[in-house]
Amino acid sequence: MNPPASSPVVAAPVFAVSGIGVRFGGIVALDDVSLDVAAGSVHGVIGPNGAGKTTLFNVCCGFVRPDSGQVLRHGRPVPDLRPHRLASMGIARTLQGVGLFRGLTVVENVMVGADRHRRAGFASTLFALPRSDRDERALRERAMTALAELGAADHRDRLPGSLPYAVQKRVALARALATEPDLLLLDEPASGLGADEMAELGELIRGLTTRMSVVLVEHHMDLVMDVCDRITVLDFGRVVADGTPDEVRDDQAVIDAYLGEETRP
Repeated sequence: MNPPASSPVVAAPVFAVSGIGVRFGGIVALDDVSLDVAAGSVHGVIGPNGAGKTTLFNVCCGFVRPDSGQVLRHGRPVPDLRPHRLASMGIARTLQGVGLFRGLTVVENVMVGADRHRRAGFASTLFALPRSDRDERALRERAMTALAELGAADHRDRLPGSLPYAVQKRVALARALATEPDLLLLDEPASGLGADEMAELGELIRGLTTRMSVVLVEHHMDLVMDVCDRITVLDFGRVVADGTPDEVRDDQAVIDAYLGEETRP
């Protein structure tokens, strides 16, 4: 008698939120929201204004602690997620604005993102020992590699405030990539970009999936439909649809949510 065939092993999502609920006073911002991010994929989160996208992003980043549900990394619960722990977990993020340090040059800003790769201890840095110098060179090289990937290397010695907004967005993304994450959280990366710049951003995001997964919170539907493998749609803090771009595009609940956006305060 042949032994029963073993079931295939299904890999846990690289990142997930399960049953997330968030309340601000008497306002329900998120209600039983879940999503799973597969390895090497781009997972989009969309919804009308006030749907809960930013709150969900803030939960994923550790800025907001949910009242219910849990965050999971590779199938294991993360009980106390905080922003300062993201880099050590292999997670990088960008925010709606650029969030760059005005007093630092472009390359110095990106080096801040690469700092988790620093090997020299505090004492070596304080007394400028040789190991600290080597560390500094390595971080600078890592930062320059990220800037080159984003086409911003020529701006390395300029201050962020002297650059066009679209270039500042590239620098902010380079800083996130310099951490070498396996999960990248992007909040409205296309805001303030023109059509050509948005197309370049889409190509970049798709190219990143060879080495990381991406969660994309975005309101530009063309970009989302072009780059995402799966999309979660929120409306009034709840998931109203989840599926491939084709499935979501034709979902009546999604159509109703966006048609009703014009009547919202």
